[in-house]
Amino acid sequence: MGLFSKLKEGLSKTRDNIVSGIDSIFSGFSSIDDDFYDELEETLIMGDIGVRATDEIIEELKEKVKENKIKQPMECKQLLIDTIKEKMDLGENAYDFENQKSIVMLIGVNGVGKTTSVGKLAGHLRAMDKKVIMAAADTFRAAAIEQLTEWSHRTGADIIAQSEGSDPAAVIFDSIAAAKARHADVLLCDTAGRLHNKKNLMAELAKIDRVIEREYSDAYRENLIVLDATTGQNALSQLKEFKEVTDITGIILTKMDGTAKGGIAVAIQAEYGIPVKYIGVGEQVEDLQKFNSEDFVNALFDVHLSDGE
Repeated sequence: MGLFSKLKEGLSKTRDNIVSGIDSIFSGFSSIDDDFYDELEETLIMGDIGVRATDEIIEELKEKVKENKIKQPMECKQLLIDTIKEKMDLGENAYDFENQKSIVMLIGVNGVGKTTSVGKLAGHLRAMDKKVIMAAADTFRAAAIEQLTEWSHRTGADIIAQSEGSDPAAVIFDSIAAAKARHADVLLCDTAGRLHNKKNLMAELAKIDRVIEREYSDAYRENLIVLDATTGQNALSQLKEFKEVTDITGIILTKMDGTAKGGIAVAIQAEYGIPVKYIGVGEQVEDLQKFNSEDFVNALFDVHLSDGE
């Protein structure tokens, strides 16, 4: 199955949740009036696209409808699709870290799929012939270290680990030393599943930050927060908490294939201006896909809609 087909299949629950409602609005109204916009607005908010993103989408849609002198609801469906695409596209979705010496830290609460995402990213980078080191800095869970070791065998990426209960900042320190000595292209850091209300864990994140600044200041930095798409609006509050403690450069949305709340991808970008860089639509390495707004929205609205139907 191709990447796009996989994406389309992965978004099927979200599509059923959002698009069927939108379709019935476009076919159920004979004119574009306030009621039409109100219904559309409600459907988008119910589809986890979020209040702020929805307001912006509706406002932009009204302007385009006026500009293009559109009278029929069916004719503005493509305009809606294009508006959402523009909203999702934050310019060049930067994957600069792939092509320079970089350190990528994955953060987020427990159970969102951080360790798996580290392994999958390692797989992607190894496929590009990059020298990758993974730092097992989630030292609270023995299982995390075992899991990352397994990914190391699968992908051929090196791993730096200490025993369970070690100081995570010390693991990062050792990993940076290894990355320098082995001339690694990318250092991927797994971190513990910090509960966003635990201040001591947040302090630890700040400590890791300081180690990186001091020891590896010339490396390109990328801090990716891993969010579970199935939690919908709850993912927004997690992002808000983490954003207060560290600079977040991108988002990995996991478990998109298991949820009808995939609209959260639109909500997050509109709310915080932080790009969704990867989405997970399955278990395999290739199921962690680079985010592409064009593909995402086409898959969401079922691609045949993009021909202006």
